Amino acid sequence: MTDRFGIVGGGVLGLGLALRLSALGHEVTVIDQADEIGGLASAWRIGDVTWDRHYHVTLATDDHLLALLEEIGLADEIEWHHTRTGVFAQGRLHSVSTPLELLRFPPLGLIDKVRLAATLVYAGRVRDWRRLESVPVATWLRRWSGRRTFDTFWRPLLESKLGEAYRDTSAAFIWATIQRLTAARRRGMTDETFGNVTGGYGRVFERFHQVLVERGVGFRLGSVVERVRRTGDAITIGLAGGETLEFDKVVVTAASPIAARMCEGLEPEETARLEAVRYLGIVCPSVLVRSELPDFYVTNITDPGLPFTGVINMAALVGDFDGASLVYLPRYVDPSSPLFEESDAAIEADFLAGLRRVFPQVAESDVIATRTSRVRAVMAVPALNYSDRVPTIETSVPGLYLASSANIINGTLNVNETLQLADRALELMT
Repeated sequence: MTDRFGIVGGGVLGLGLALRLSALGHEVTVIDQADEIGGLASAWRIGDVTWDRHYHVTLATDDHLLALLEEIGLADEIEWHHTRTGVFAQGRLHSVSTPLELLRFPPLGLIDKVRLAATLVYAGRVRDWRRLESVPVATWLRRWSGRRTFDTFWRPLLESKLGEAYRDTSAAFIWATIQRLTAARRRGMTDETFGNVTGGYGRVFERFHQVLVERGVGFRLGSVVERVRRTGDAITIGLAGGETLEFDKVVVTAASPIAARMCEGLEPEETARLEAVRYLGIVCPSVLVRSELPDFYVTNITDPGLPFTGVINMAALVGDFDGASLVYLPRYVDPSSPLFEESDAAIEADFLAGLRRVFPQVAESDVIATRTSRVRAVMAVPALNYSDRVPTIETSVPGLYLASSANIINGTLNVNETLQLADRALELMT
């Protein structure tokens, strides 16, 4: 049976669902308030460079993403690169790209390093992630790595990624992170290897859109959805301005609290679950600089006082941008953070000062362009026993489905996990 599907949200999840539903013969329309597709993974322009709004990489174990690239004809355009990882600790840069370099990491003593290595090995071998959900991540890391290693190494990383929310986060979060980063080595890769499509996600979404249009998928971009509700035998989507769209089935991919406000007719328990999901936001300046930076793709920050999570140098992954480096300076914060109210100029001045602290060779005159992204709801906090409280994809409203990053319960937020979620949601919708 062919259904008319409306998909609210033109990010990776919505597009992945559109691809699968159209392949099954359904009539599909994607609705998004932005003027372009891609959501958090979309591209934008900084200076004379068009590249991803946020940083993304492909791992050799990202089977769902690699299958998508094959399906839309981009498998031959992916390039693989060996990369290095650094840590800025105690005012200095250190390479931790190999086990030997990790053992040489100066801020930790020999026993600390051995316990850290043992933690990584053990986490990589754990298969039952559910038993980690009831254990606070701080408790678990202190147990395996020791208090000094936790205070020196793990806590700064957790705070930079999760803020104070790390106190409520389960050990399943660090398990998922380590699993993703060590999976390639379990397949025989000894070096840190990441991939990207030539041209970045701008190229991916250009081709993705073309394939979807060829399959008959319709797009309503620049359309703000105000409400979704069941009306008789149909699900109607009310747009700003008064227009109404009618479908047999609708899937909303917005963040859970937004979906709760948008969707009418849900049971009180469903609304409560949606509203209870705690999110982290991100403030992320992109900086185009002339300086040649150390060839670390990621530089993690453990020193206090810096305004960002880490330094992500895309030039170390894809090569320079006409002689310049493109650097991301992300900071994950609570959606209510006053940082969202600060001006771009104030944020960029603070973050650039921090960049010069990490890389003193960057002069003010080296900065070609800056641009700052702000998103209040990026990822759901993987709280204790989260899988028991996660919102369901199927709802009490017939024909209405809710799928978002909040439904990722045993992974980390990335494109591959999002496409895997799309396949899981598809089974419930058809």
